[in-house]
Amino acid sequence: MSLRRSLRNPTAVQVELSSKPEYDGKLYGKRKMSAKPKSQLRSRAVRGESPELAASSDAPSTPPAKRARRASTSDQLPNGAVTSEDSLPSQRPAEPHRTNATLKTPGGTRLVPYSKEVVDSSPSKAGLPRATTTTSHLLGQACAHLISVDVRMKPLIEKYHCRMFSAEGLAEETDPWESLCSGIMSQQVSGAAAKSIKNKFVNLFDDGAAQEEHSLNSSKPFPKPSQLVGSSIPFLRTAGLSERKAEYIKGLAEKFESKDLSAEMLLKASDEEVLEKLVAVRGLGRWSAEMFACFGLKRADVFSTGDLGVQRGMAAFIGKDVKKLKNKGGKWKYLSEKEMLDLSAPFSPYR
Repeated sequence: MSLRRSLRNPTAVQVELSSKPEYDGKLYGKRKMSAKPKSQLRSRAVRGESPELAASSDAPSTPPAKRARRASTSDQLPNGAVTSEDSLPSQRPAEPHRTNATLKTPGGTRLVPYSKEVVDSSPSKAGLPRATTTTSHLLGQACAHLISVDVRMKPLIEKYHCRMFSAEGLAEETDPWESLCSGIMSQQVSGAAAKSIKNKFVNLFDDGAAQEEHSLNSSKPFPKPSQLVGSSIPFLRTAGLSERKAEYIKGLAEKFESKDLSAEMLLKASDEEVLEKLVAVRGLGRWSAEMFACFGLKRADVFSTGDLGVQRGMAAFIGKDVKKLKNKGGKWKYLSEKEMLDLSAPFSPYR
């Protein structure tokens, strides 16, 4: 996870951790009893507090027991910043080897991992292992594990914040059907071309009723698999798709319509089962399946050995001359697949 993001392209632009925020001691630690500077009183007054309350040393504080509970459930970010439980999305169970994203179905329903709708009583009955962490703590535990394996990971983690597996990132929803369709459309074309094709594709199925319903929204509803199953390849090609891509997308729609692929399966299946099901779809190779499992499903231990960026980053990390190896031919010019798997094994399940 953090290992993969840090190694894939060490020079890429990343979202850096913000500087450590200053707290006034209300929630964490003993409340300051000294007189407040006038500038601080003014800022607190702007937030709606009276100057008398802001300046009073007898102002009510959070009860010690409640403060302790909040501190124990808060996130300690890699740069030392503390995030209050109250400021985070609602936490829920999480598991590195399972889908941690909330999934949307083509029918419009939402499947939340480890929710009552997914698990009746015992997780084992639903094919899910018992969760080992929560969405609020997954990233913190991952960072601690990576650093415990190799302390050289610490400066990378501190410099490049992995928002994707933070509580905020895990609160984002994924529509597997739309995401996989969009991935096929964007293969071997520019970002602008892929966006244009997708817009035309959506408009093919945008009837008058749907157009009126979504006239006030910036986006139109993505067509459902059932709509594509009955469509001809020439019709799909009018959106700018090649014949091969039109066949791939129609085949993907058939997989979803027959329930061979579904949001429920993608949520419950193991990492190996998910990759096996996705690679079986025409138009989805191993790399595409791995990227979707990682970035779409938010699975924490998806490690793409065939990604040249990951290979190059790992080679640089262990001290190899990547500039010299760049001119070497072959798929494994930086490291062999066995070397990558052996080196990454200790970092599991957060690769």
